[in-house]
This record gives sequence, structure tokens and C-alpha cells, in this order.
Amino acid sequence: MADEQASIALLLRDSPLHDSFRDESAFASQFESLQRRTTRAFKPAPSYHLTFSLFAGGSAPSSWDIETAAEQYINPLLQALSSISDFTVDTQVQLHASISPAIAGPTFDTPTITWTLLASDLSGFVNAAEWPLSPGIGSGSTINLILYVPHPRQTPLTLSGGGNSWIIPQWGGVQILNPASNTTSHLSAAHIEPVMLTFADQLMSLLGVPDSPPSLSLRIAALQRERTTSLILSASSTLGALVRLTRKLQSIAIPKTVAHSVELTISHLEQACTALSEGDYAAALTSAKVAEAEAEKAFFEPSMVGQVYFPEEHKFAVYVPLLGPMGVPLVMTLIKEARGLVGRRKGKVKVG
Repeated sequence: MADEQASIALLLRDSPLHDSFRDESAFASQFESLQRRTTRAFKPAPSYHLTFSLFAGGSAPSSWDIETAAEQYINPLLQALSSISDFTVDTQVQLHASISPAIAGPTFDTPTITWTLLASDLSGFVNAAEWPLSPGIGSGSTINLILYVPHPRQTPLTLSGGGNSWIIPQWGGVQILNPASNTTSHLSAAHIEPVMLTFADQLMSLLGVPDSPPSLSLRIAALQRERTTSLILSASSTLGALVRLTRKLQSIAIPKTVAHSVELTISHLEQACTALSEGDYAAALTSAKVAEAEAEKAFFEPSMVGQVYFPEEHKFAVYVPLLGPMGVPLVMTLIKEARGLVGRRKGKVKVG
């Protein structure tokens, strides 16, 4: 609960509702860890694409039972997270996948007879030039989850600080597997069970799921509330910007589509707040998503954007060439009539 309050306070810190958390010092010690979690996680999105990759430094293993393992260990998690975002999944295998030549390691440690990767090697470990890693599929971000089996000449491969996995912020997770036998050609679902459990932990970190409490359902509910709060603030801020824009540029015509989107935004903001107060966090998040999408749609309406970036001086420059040919005869006629009127008045004065 304290972590969630600190997270909400962090969201509100730069908003007009900042005064709701006057005693910010109570959360100061947690802000740093929360900012690390936020920096590590992908930005909230309606959908994500997961790519599970097996890269082998040599010719084996050449296959893995990823479908069975994902069905058992990943799909239940994705189902639990379905209220947060939609997910699509694909898998791939590549043999003779060499580590990025940009890093200095791995180095051989003679006393332990192991190959070691330093902490400085981890950020550049992925060989982006040769490994087939898609930056994104469709509108959603791609979360890359990589299992790397080193070449037999570089086995066992370890990390200098211990462990065998790490996270690349807003990109994905990497694990190293040193098979008991260098001739293993297939990794069974049972063999990669620890790998899938680590992938599940990495996925939750990359999605910004809180580390506590222990219950997964409570952690997801906390994430729902955080995402809902963030979306409500974003939609409200966008609506406020739209109001300020229309007040400043009163000559802008407001299309009916914009008015409709504004009505939908306000309606779904109210629904989100009501659902939050009733404890229906999934419904609150759904309404907040619609509100944020409609607010963005209203603000970036193409016809309005065109008016904003088309000032009065430009309108004058556009219409003058069109009105000029019509205006010259009118002006000449007006001058002629004015001269005639003056002449008639002078004639009346002489007669009188």
C-alpha cells in the first residue's frame, strides 16, 4: 500500500492535484526506487508483442519446446495481464549467433575455468547487426526475451556479479543457459522451466508491475490503479490544453467530431472515477483508456491542427490573389462614382 501511495504521489507531483500530497517527504525514500521501476518499464501501450528467441553460439541446440513451455508458464500471466494490455507472441531460433563484437568480453578465468561477462558488457551483449530482432510489430512495442546458449568453446559462461540473466530497460530480457551436455540438440519444456519462470519475472518488470505485495492479483490491481490514474491525468491535461487553445484562438471552427470526442472523454472520465470508487479497477482502466484515446483524437483533429498552423497573415496572403481581380474593378467604379458625385455637387452650387 505504501509503494502504491508513493507511486500515485509521483504521478501527481507535476499535476494540478499536487496539493493532494502535501507531505511528499513521507515518500521521498521510495521515489528513487519507483523512478528506477518506471525507467526500466516500457511506456504504457494498448498492446505489446512478445518475441521469445533462442540464440545458440554453435550448432546446438537447434530447437526448443517453447510452445508447451509458454502455454504452461507465460499464457496464465498474459491472461492475468489482459486487462492492462493485449499481447501477441512469436518465437524464433538462430544458430551460430555470435555475441556482439562491440564488447570486450567474455574473458576466461583460469582458476574457475569459466568465461565471464563483466557488468560493462551486458548493455552491448546483443548483436543487433546479426540477430533478427524486430524493433516493433504493428502499433505495439516489441518485448524481446532472449535465451542465449554459448558456443561450446565458451562454456560455461557466467556473469561477474553472479546470476545468469539481466534486463535491458525498455527493450527486453536476456538469459544465459549452459547445457549439461554440449551435444544437446533439443531443449524440452522441463529443461527450460527455470528459463520461463525468469522470463515471467522479467516480463512483469518490463511492464512495470510492482514488486509487492506477494499476491500477483494484488500487484496487478495496483498496476491497474496506477495506469488508470496516469490515463485520467493525461486525458484531463489534454482536455485542458484543448480548452486553452480554443480560448486563445477563438476564430478556430470546432468540428462536430471534436465536440463528440470531448463528450465521450468527459463521460468516460466520470465512468473511470466511479468505477475506481466502487473497486472495479478493470472497468476503471477500460474507461480511462477510452477517455485518453478520445482526448488525443479531439486535440489532434486534422482540420483543427491545420487551422492552428494557418495564421491570419497566411489567410490574407492566400485570399488577396483571389480577390484582387474582383477588387480592382470595384475600386475603379467606386472612384468613378465618387468623382461623379463631387461633380454633381459642384454643378448644383454654381446653379444656386
